Amino acid sequence: MFKLYMKHPLEKKPDEPLEARKEPPVVARLVVEIRSDGTHIIARGMAEEEGERVQIEAEGRSPLEFALALIKALREVPSLTRTFARGFLPGRKK
Repeated sequence: MFKLYMKHPLEKKPDEPLEARKEPPVVARLVVEIRSDGTHIIARGMAEEEGERVQIEAEGRSPLEFALALIKALREVPSLTRTFARGFLPGRKK
């Protein structure tokens, strides 16, 4: 099944006080609800970037089919589209 790993911005080391880690600013938000009855997986949610909101929806009968549908749905998020495109472009020559 799916596992969710969360890291909190405040890390506690043994016998030391909590320290805040410096993180970059938030540039986009993604909220997705995933439902499954064991035979069908459905995800619905919303992505927001600079005030622009995009609805996300994906379905699948297997985890692989669901993952592919979710990737296709995330292509609608402008910032992710730019990131994907940069990943396929050749790097600059120095």
